[in-house]
Amino acid sequence: MKIVIKGVQASPKEAPLLVVAPHSTFLDSCISYVTGFPSIISRIEDGLNPWLGRVINFTQPVYVRRDDPESRHNTIQEIIRRVKSDQEWPQILIFPEGTCTNRSCLITFKPGAFYPAVPVQPVLLRYPNKLDTVTWTWDGPGALKLLWLTMTQPATSVEVEFLPVYAPSEYEKQNPKAFAEGVRNVMAKALAVPTADYTYDDCRVAVKASQLGLPMSSNLIIVERLRSRLGLTGIALEDSALVKNMLLFQNQMAYPVDLSDFAKHLNVSVEDSSLISLFKMYQEDENSMTIDFKKYLLTEYILQKAVTKEDLVILAFKLYNEYFNMNMFGYVLNLIYNTSKSEALVLYGEMTGNPNKIILSDYMKYNKSHPEKMEELLNNNINSSPRTVADFSSCGQSLEVFGDKKYQ
Repeated sequence: MKIVIKGVQASPKEAPLLVVAPHSTFLDSCISYVTGFPSIISRIEDGLNPWLGRVINFTQPVYVRRDDPESRHNTIQEIIRRVKSDQEWPQILIFPEGTCTNRSCLITFKPGAFYPAVPVQPVLLRYPNKLDTVTWTWDGPGALKLLWLTMTQPATSVEVEFLPVYAPSEYEKQNPKAFAEGVRNVMAKALAVPTADYTYDDCRVAVKASQLGLPMSSNLIIVERLRSRLGLTGIALEDSALVKNMLLFQNQMAYPVDLSDFAKHLNVSVEDSSLISLFKMYQEDENSMTIDFKKYLLTEYILQKAVTKEDLVILAFKLYNEYFNMNMFGYVLNLIYNTSKSEALVLYGEMTGNPNKIILSDYMKYNKSHPEKMEELLNNNINSSPRTVADFSSCGQSLEVFGDKKYQ
């Protein structure tokens, strides 16, 4: 590797934290060597590796389990303890994006590095090579292929640039997310790339959508994205006291809750914009002051239990004692496949002659005898529904471009 260093690294007293971006490859680990082996934030899974774990342990790391909200809280507390300690801890090095990207933009910085409210030094990474054999992202070549391609090159160049120390304003000291945003904007300007409101949790949602064969425009996936922003996706279904008693779903009666009750059930702030957007997803109309909490629990259940797209509706049926009334059947199809009420009504009539309820066996029989019709209808709806764009706008999101791929 040919490493070119620009700028000067600040001392631990000047900047206890080094904030490095963009994070795009396993070769980014060279930054540890360049910066004198500071303490790093590492996944607990890496520490369990018999070889890699020993190397990481020499840096006195702070381990985190990324899908565990409690672990993330403990990590923040440990960072605060170290940077404000009288002892001479080494600098802490953090990749605030939390996952690898293709360097075409800077995604949302996790606020963990910014809670201590101390000066940080932004550090930029560039790979000015004719051929890109290093970028390791969620969707692309695997680590072994990239390693092989990189080893076939005579050399791999990397530029490390230390920017001036960024001292937070009084407002940023009280608002870690604003502090993170300020640092990200400075780094994006120096890199001459845009920023994107996309996070590590969004990547997890995209993977879930791919596993279920659903695009990001599915109402079901929109709900999952909002849940991830509220930190709810790492909580096991069985931990919900309201879900433990499945008798809650054995009838068609609604379980109405207002926004305040909804926030209490989910243990999140009632003022969180993502919670408000999630609440709106379940409103019957804009003037409704309550939602059916059972419908939210239904979403949570099928998202955690489903393995394939075919599982989604079947799991919903089973949760409701294997039958739906006409309205609930339409709701489930709209949630998963964005099917309109009129289309759901047509399907309902073709699947059963019973005006009061449709049972699971009716649905499965029709699915088996009309697979092409079902697939065509559902794909047409899920790829062209105009409702999802409005929903994303209400969440404060927009279309972002990652290279040649677009994500909502």
